[in-house]
Amino acid sequence: MNYKKLGNTDLDVSTICLGTMTWGEQNTQTEGFEQMDFALDKGVNFWDTAEIYSIPPREETFGSTEKIIGNWFEQTKKRDKVILASKVCGPMREYVRGGGNQFGKKNIKEALEGSLRRLKTDYIDLYQLHWPERNTNFFGKLGYEHSEDGEWTKFEDILENLKKFIEQGKIRYVGLSNETPWGLSKFLEISKKENLPRMLSVQNPYNLLNRTYEVGLAEMSVREQAGLLAYSPLACGYLSGKYRNNQLPEKSRLALHKDFWTRYNKPNSDKAIDAYYKIAMKHKLDLAQMSLKFLEIQPFVTSVIIGATTMEQLKTNIESVNINLTNEIINEINEIQKIYPNPCP
Repeated sequence: MNYKKLGNTDLDVSTICLGTMTWGEQNTQTEGFEQMDFALDKGVNFWDTAEIYSIPPREETFGSTEKIIGNWFEQTKKRDKVILASKVCGPMREYVRGGGNQFGKKNIKEALEGSLRRLKTDYIDLYQLHWPERNTNFFGKLGYEHSEDGEWTKFEDILENLKKFIEQGKIRYVGLSNETPWGLSKFLEISKKENLPRMLSVQNPYNLLNRTYEVGLAEMSVREQAGLLAYSPLACGYLSGKYRNNQLPEKSRLALHKDFWTRYNKPNSDKAIDAYYKIAMKHKLDLAQMSLKFLEIQPFVTSVIIGATTMEQLKTNIESVNINLTNEIINEINEIQKIYPNPCP
């Protein structure tokens, strides 16, 4: 396994991060346990979850993934072997603390305490804001459309609350998710000015079908030591090649929740996937492993968050750290990006 520093800390996190959002929906607790055992044995010490998981979000499954992880910690006594990340959700439906904004003093306290209880731990290593409260572009929305509608918690107040949790030993570090360059820069500015906790990471989508992170946030991640935790690295499985030629494997995410996963079914996405598939075949590589490795080697990426529903997928994804991408392969990948730029932002 390969490792990188988390932000400006001395924490070495694996460049493959174990994603968990299917546990409690597509995966049982037994299957989740098997994934955790295997991943840790392979050196994957960085795991990511969220209070809202499993996905798709439903009231009945809210917190189900954290409960599975907590049960594993309780059974194995290996909490100290894992660098654990979780997230407080942004504005949400009524079943989450009455709905609306979630980063105010009362709601974020309830959220953290709920996560700690379900995870059966005293602390979370990296606590992230899952998506912004303000109106901005995320979750597949490429262009920014300005609107003054809506209110959001002041960034200063959010950081003040997070500082208290750090002082109490309930969290160690903080990060962002689904954030924009303005959001990251503003948080960093306030942290420096007011001596408040510093955002160490940004968990945003990044894959061969969506390289928009490179436009504004990549340089910030490098220069500000706030690296990307790349989610959806295989574009909901499209970059494994399993949906090519109109295939729809049984029990796949698309087969189970087709209306929820529309983000990667866009004009030119099939053409781009076929082009990347041909590169992989030409160089005798697995498409999924090639796609993951391209992300891992980027200087602005701290870790790549994989999500597997089978052990075969998990093994393939973790083994991606051991392949090599030559300059020829990288150049060929970049040429496809020029022909089909970000078909699925």
